[in-house]
Amino acid sequence: MQKVLVPALVTLALVLQTGCASTAVGHVSKDAAPTPVTAAAAGKGYSQHPEALGLIDEMVAEGVDRAYLVSLLDQAQRQESILKAMSRPAEKRLTWGEYRKIFIEQKRIDQGLQFWREHADTLARAEQQFGVPAEVIVAIIGVETRYGRITGSYRVIDALATLGFDYPKRGAFFRGELKEYVQLVQEEKVDPLSLKGSYAGAMGYGQFIPSSFRAYAVDFDGDNKRDIWSNPVDAIGSVANYFARHGWKKGEPVTSNVVINGTADSSWFNADLKPDLTLAQWAERGISTRKDLDQTQKATLMQLEMAEGDEYRFGLHNFYVITRYNHSRLYGMAVHELSQMIGAAYRGSKQG
Repeated sequence: MQKVLVPALVTLALVLQTGCASTAVGHVSKDAAPTPVTAAAAGKGYSQHPEALGLIDEMVAEGVDRAYLVSLLDQAQRQESILKAMSRPAEKRLTWGEYRKIFIEQKRIDQGLQFWREHADTLARAEQQFGVPAEVIVAIIGVETRYGRITGSYRVIDALATLGFDYPKRGAFFRGELKEYVQLVQEEKVDPLSLKGSYAGAMGYGQFIPSSFRAYAVDFDGDNKRDIWSNPVDAIGSVANYFARHGWKKGEPVTSNVVINGTADSSWFNADLKPDLTLAQWAERGISTRKDLDQTQKATLMQLEMAEGDEYRFGLHNFYVITRYNHSRLYGMAVHELSQMIGAAYRGSKQG
């Protein structure tokens, strides 16, 4: 999630606790309006919610048992803390300097090095098969869940029902994810009440929302299961597959330095995550970078606020691919920098 991992959308408190800035879901908007107490809040479940009735009819028409759906939604519980959290995504409130301190820390680097060593063969195989660097895969899992240590405490069914039926701003999106979730648990033969994840319904090591799981999760160890919750091998393969399917270009850089010659228009910065102008076109505007790069490739110009002064970077194609995991330039920079530091630490340890 495609996902849209939400990702990300985590409150500062959650980010500080989990390190998850959104989670394979795409970006979930903020400013949730207070909603009235519903039957679910009163302990009666969601099956009689007006939107649920329509969803049930739709899924029954597609072959899902009505009694099963009613029973499942009646066991889903509204979580007020989820609605509050949705109104305070960290990406909307932090500068790059503040955000960076959360993720670019020695402990997370050391844990990433340990994770890489423990799964070196799997990461090497994923890199070879999908063309995605091992350090990028490790960094994603490190940012999302501290390498599987913190994967979320909400029942996925509660998160998706709460947001699908009591969060009108993105209700349609989360009802779609709830539908995907019902299909997922039936396909994977798992208890729908047993799976836990983030407050946005993202799951496992890499925090996939249900639609992302169904589209991109893979069985990477050959046991005929796609287990991103407790199997790091499948999680590694699934993250690598996600990046490959979103167009990661093997061997190409993620960002590049920026030299501003003259005065830059403020509207040029942070205009869009998806690159629009080529490096040659930026050069015509007086914004230049490394001469060894293909000047026909597109780049987005970023201004990153730091306490000691702003930084400027070009985000290239692979940077945009990272932000397909979580639609935030802060997230993209955190993953990129963490991957560089973990990669340097791993290669340094191999030489030592």
